[in-house]
Amino acid sequence: MPKRKLDPLPSAAFQIMLALADGDLHGYAIMRQVEEQTGGRLRLGPGTLYGSIQALLEGKLIEEVERPEDTEVHQERRRYYRLTAVGRKLARSEAEKMADVLRVARTRKILRGDYV
Repeated sequence: MPKRKLDPLPSAAFQIMLALADGDLHGYAIMRQVEEQTGGRLRLGPGTLYGSIQALLEGKLIEEVERPEDTEVHQERRRYYRLTAVGRKLARSEAEKMADVLRVARTRKILRGDYV
């Protein structure tokens, strides 16, 4: 059986899914949202962004959607993406795994207070 591209889920793919959790975004907006939600620690270049988007589309974790009606004319070529129900479920599962790791790190005194 061939190895799936998204198993384990790469950090960039997970961050893209988190960016889409609140609503539809186009590629550049996803890039900015990921940078913001990671406090600048992760900056996705175009190759990583669109390679990850392609893998997420192929895995049916996100889907391309019609552009919003109120989109300005110069933005018509932008592609918008949405998290699917399957993608939301996987993102939740991934977040729960991370929360478990954080709990262990706290009990081992690796992390203190500033984190979840």
